[in-house]
Amino acid sequence: MQVELPAVRGFDKEDPSLLGVILSHPHMDHYGLAFRVPKATTFLMGEAAERILAAAAVFTPSGGTFDHVIHLADCQPITLGPFVITPFLMDHSAYDSYAVLVEADGQRLFYTGDLRGHGRKAKLFERLVAHPPAKVDVLLMEGTTIRREGTDSGFPTETDIENELVGLFKATSGMPLVWCSGQNIDRLVSVFRAAKRSGRQFIIDMYTAHILKATGNPHLPQAHWPEIRVFLPQFQKNRIKRNKEFELAKEYSPYRIYPETLANAAQNSVMLFRSSMQMDVEDAGCLKGARVVYSMWEGYLEVESTKPFRDWLDAKGIPLYKCHTSGHASVSDLKRLTSTFSSATVVPVHCAEPEVYAKLFDRVKLHADNAWWTVR
Repeated sequence: MQVELPAVRGFDKEDPSLLGVILSHPHMDHYGLAFRVPKATTFLMGEAAERILAAAAVFTPSGGTFDHVIHLADCQPITLGPFVITPFLMDHSAYDSYAVLVEADGQRLFYTGDLRGHGRKAKLFERLVAHPPAKVDVLLMEGTTIRREGTDSGFPTETDIENELVGLFKATSGMPLVWCSGQNIDRLVSVFRAAKRSGRQFIIDMYTAHILKATGNPHLPQAHWPEIRVFLPQFQKNRIKRNKEFELAKEYSPYRIYPETLANAAQNSVMLFRSSMQMDVEDAGCLKGARVVYSMWEGYLEVESTKPFRDWLDAKGIPLYKCHTSGHASVSDLKRLTSTFSSATVVPVHCAEPEVYAKLFDRVKLHADNAWWTVR
């Protein structure tokens, strides 16, 4: 079922009143409709985020390229018509994520985007709490984790996850298969560090290798690092053939590991994994003593589409261990955030139960989706 575009002038056809669309970070729920608006639309996003979306398009139906982009950069104001937009780089499970301050006509609105205070860039959250923009009238604040377990006390840090992974990897006789998002850069760093501490190499798929390169950050794990090998699953190989991306495959060929060598490498490797790779690892004969480490939101495991995967694990006798922390702020951190924006009205966004906000935070005002309202 196709989602309808919001009723905004300029979304269904070109309109000069639409000056730009801000993409706070490269997660599907934030950019999924971007390729349905007119090609002439101006988008504002991080430079790395733009590269990540282009890299993702090679391997997945999501992602793509844009004709008109203004790049967001930390604390660098952008003037767009009557608006001044100031981005703030934030800690989130997506790379190159921003909150934004929007100023116009004497009013100031701060949109948190998706953020957290327990990732590898937690200092960015602490910076915002310690030095928030002054005199903000409205705080548009996410609340993804409201009502989730642990949200009142806070979530494990990425360092906690790394340490837990070290124990899991050392306790696994065969190959740990880690199911996490190839765009969760913080988690990839945690897995890489844990693998290295466990004396294992890290095997990533070609999609993930391409995303890591697209970050433009040489300090993040890269395909050419000696502790890393690149595996090309069959579904990604088919995608490369379909899109004739043979030069891209050639680029990673020096770092490849092939199916016929996976079994021998199993005891000394950690492999990035997803359910679409079941037949790849089964045909490679590398499942003896294996363990799946699930490192994403637990709710995905409960949907009907993952039942064949759960059945496959049972049939193969492969244990599944859950090791994850949220990409979103805990309620305890959101309370710290609302306290620091002490004069702002809090408007819930990006949450399943906005009505709960009034029980948790002060100065809350609800606004319905697709309803225009004035900042006063």
